[in-house]
Amino acid sequence: MEILAYGVQQDERPLLEQAFAQRHALRSLAVFLNRDTAPLAAGHPVVSSSVNDVLDAETLAVLAAGGTKLIAQRSTGFNNIDLDAAAELGLTVARVSYYSPYAVAEHAWALALAVNRRLTRAANRSREFDFRLDGLMGRDIHGMTVGVVGTGKIGECFARIAHGFGTTLLGWDIAPNPNCLELGMTYVEREDLLARSDLISLHVPLLPATHHLIDAEALATMKNDAILVNSSRGGLIDTAALVETLRSGRLSGVGLDVYEEETGLFFFDRSVEGIDDDVLARLMTFPQVLVTSHQAYFTRTAVGQIIDATVRNIHDFEAGHTNENTLVPKNTDT
Repeated sequence: MEILAYGVQQDERPLLEQAFAQRHALRSLAVFLNRDTAPLAAGHPVVSSSVNDVLDAETLAVLAAGGTKLIAQRSTGFNNIDLDAAAELGLTVARVSYYSPYAVAEHAWALALAVNRRLTRAANRSREFDFRLDGLMGRDIHGMTVGVVGTGKIGECFARIAHGFGTTLLGWDIAPNPNCLELGMTYVEREDLLARSDLISLHVPLLPATHHLIDAEALATMKNDAILVNSSRGGLIDTAALVETLRSGRLSGVGLDVYEEETGLFFFDRSVEGIDDDVLARLMTFPQVLVTSHQAYFTRTAVGQIIDATVRNIHDFEAGHTNENTLVPKNTDT
């Protein structure tokens, strides 16, 4: 059986090919899956998708018509997949429910440290042999109050690193994490966390209840010199409201690995033609903003775990089994 994988990054390809070499043929495509590229999957019973693929009802219908039975998504997030449409079409859908939380937490801290100490500006200056310190003053992380919004596996890892810096920890979640409580974290209401924190990092999933969790009202609650980091999902932040907040001279640093309209932008080279997203373009003009292209997960360890889970999802599907990664089970009537 040949598996078709969409949205395969150059560094990811050899790991994928090695993982499938013993049992299945693998065809890797750099293009992303959408209604225009879905016909390429004709004749492939298994399609592996990436987080920036668009698996809407129309795309899924094309896949089903071409003989696809299983969609094995290589990510934890699945808000890009119309699960109801998949179920109606008899498509099984699986994701990767776990991979190294350290990868994302460490990248979130890399963003926080970089914007706090103005590392991008400093590096750009030094390349021009400009070694002045003007405008580069940061703050000690030690002694800060750090707010962790979402204290699951990744949030806990972020909190452990924060604890190592010697910070005061505040948390917000539907239920306290006992491991975070052991670190000395105090759970408070979201508004209290936003108002008291010097640094805020987002680690909740994107759900209807969390869409634009950080909106104009939430941003107004934050300290004028607060640092905001998002390595979870772009839709957690109302980007237009964030731009207005920055325009007013508030927030000393913003580190984003995700953006709510990143599909069609992130993972592509737009250096020649530029972009027509005025909100993102304006956001990136602020010197205290650092944007990376959804790479927090992109370590050898995490990608290896994602691939291993994807292989297991496919093998379990072949055997007629479900596992903890199954989002839409196999339709036994088809």
